[in-house]
Amino acid sequence: MTSSTKVGGFNNANLISRLLFFLVLFGLVCFYLILSFKGLTSEKGIEQAQIGREIARGNNATTKVIRGAAVWQAKAAEKDIDLNSFHDTYHSPLHPYVIAAALKAVGGDDFDKFQMNEDKETVYLLDHVISAVAVILFLIAVGINYLLISRIFDVRIAGATAILMILSDLMWKFTQTGLPQMLMLLLFSCALFFIYRTLEASIENRADIGSLVIAAVFLSLLALSHWLTIWIILGFAIYAAFFFRPKGISGFMTLGVLLVFSGYFLVKNMEWTGNPGGTAFLSLYGGLTQSESVIMRTSDPAEQTYTIVYNLNSFLINTATSMLRQVNELYNNLGSILVAPLFFFALLHPFKRESIAKFRWIVLLMWIMATLGMAIFGLSDSNLDPNQLHILFSPIMTAYGLAFISILWARIELPAGGAIMRYGHFAIVILISAGPLILTIPRETLSALATKGSSKTVWPPYWPSVFSKTLHNATDDNAVIFSDQPWAVAWYADRISIWLPRKVDEFIELEELAEDSELSVAGIAITPISFKENVFFSPIPFGYNEDFAPLMLDGPARGALSRSKTDSRSGMVSPGILSKQSQNLRPIMNKYPEVSDLFSNRIYFYSKERLYNR
Repeated sequence: MTSSTKVGGFNNANLISRLLFFLVLFGLVCFYLILSFKGLTSEKGIEQAQIGREIARGNNATTKVIRGAAVWQAKAAEKDIDLNSFHDTYHSPLHPYVIAAALKAVGGDDFDKFQMNEDKETVYLLDHVISAVAVILFLIAVGINYLLISRIFDVRIAGATAILMILSDLMWKFTQTGLPQMLMLLLFSCALFFIYRTLEASIENRADIGSLVIAAVFLSLLALSHWLTIWIILGFAIYAAFFFRPKGISGFMTLGVLLVFSGYFLVKNMEWTGNPGGTAFLSLYGGLTQSESVIMRTSDPAEQTYTIVYNLNSFLINTATSMLRQVNELYNNLGSILVAPLFFFALLHPFKRESIAKFRWIVLLMWIMATLGMAIFGLSDSNLDPNQLHILFSPIMTAYGLAFISILWARIELPAGGAIMRYGHFAIVILISAGPLILTIPRETLSALATKGSSKTVWPPYWPSVFSKTLHNATDDNAVIFSDQPWAVAWYADRISIWLPRKVDEFIELEELAEDSELSVAGIAITPISFKENVFFSPIPFGYNEDFAPLMLDGPARGALSRSKTDSRSGMVSPGILSKQSQNLRPIMNKYPEVSDLFSNRIYFYSKERLYNR
């Protein structure tokens, strides 16, 4: 046996394959983090970023994004409300703290250091930082899954799973959202590693309390990254209670660890809102009314009672429909990895090793509970939805799918050599799964290089420089801005922003609340997020008696009329053409009569004084 082939020796083939792997990995990092990156894409990801900046500044988990529903909660519980220090109880706390650490490390707590002072700047530098953190977490998760799957199956399946994760476009797109999914993937993978160790001990008729507790710790951290993952923990606790030693106690021990880790935040939520679930509890209505934003933007959720009760009457039907829709979209939600859905076929195979056979039922039970939770709390059609938990199961389901394919492949009698027998099915799966990415990257890379130096951003609806430069410089630290995308105003302009309510009366109440906090309302910022879809047929935001619909339609109306050159002298129509004619909006327009076109008839700012003419 030569040194190039013996175990532990130098192997040229292995070295070349590893170099190719890391070369491809480096290329993908550069592509998704630099070439194709246009900024954070998720509104909730952007919102968590600004919470992280407040934490980095030493302001605890406070937020500059004010929801009408959160204000209503605090009032109903007779809590003091200070918009200067408004505690966030909507988002799970762990991810903003991770962001805070990264921002503090690069000086991101100082807004002036990263302000976008040039109009040509379109990608906020701190967006790159947050995306880079997600990429690092993703790569660590790939390594953890390699170790886990090597322990369950072998290094071939582990290596193929790692490659499929790296070549999953959905995984990389999550790194661009600002959402905690990559942190959750890392924590869930660590939890699965220790769950499997606990299972091995249980099969050997011994109790491995240490591994069980560590698994519970990682699951608890997972819950602190996204409250919806509590459903996954419930699935594991049910299994542990019946099958892990000591029986019964193991399940309660898992829930006990969860309570220890989340107890502080539940108490604080109770202190700030009067509800241990905080404002996050109201997201339940997203699954009942199909419109979480309607609830979050209202200062009186009680008026939605009829709609909620009506939906509760068909609660089982709604939940079952959502679960079936999730199954229909499962392939996409698992990262479009060809073999991941084959996990369910692997449930029918009698694996010889008991640990492999039993572990799949743990995964299945956790997935069923997660699917139920997503159905109840609401999951949109987008596979980048903040509540999308299927992606966490993608690696382990992929591993079982590969194992199942390997068993079938071994039964095929091929006349070719051993290499095809050993790796042919892996190559086929990888090529098919990576097909969309392989076809997309060259085209987008050439496009990015060809347009180097030109503007690029997540447009519509975001144009960060307008907020970072214009709005920030036009207002002071005591300013409050109403907006239809308050998360963007809070993050890019570093100003307190109230989510534009649905009714004028609610606007006036929130305006008075700002004055009570010794703040001044600078104006109202309207962006394409209000009319990014067919505004005349979409129920949101113009349904449900939306008083501000004329104001939201001002930009598109002005743009359309200007293109038709209604004004024979200039070809331009004055801003505010619809809002100034609305009787409902007259009290608002009298206070904020000046309308500034901040960007191409798509971003308007209604204020007491005109910023400039465009």
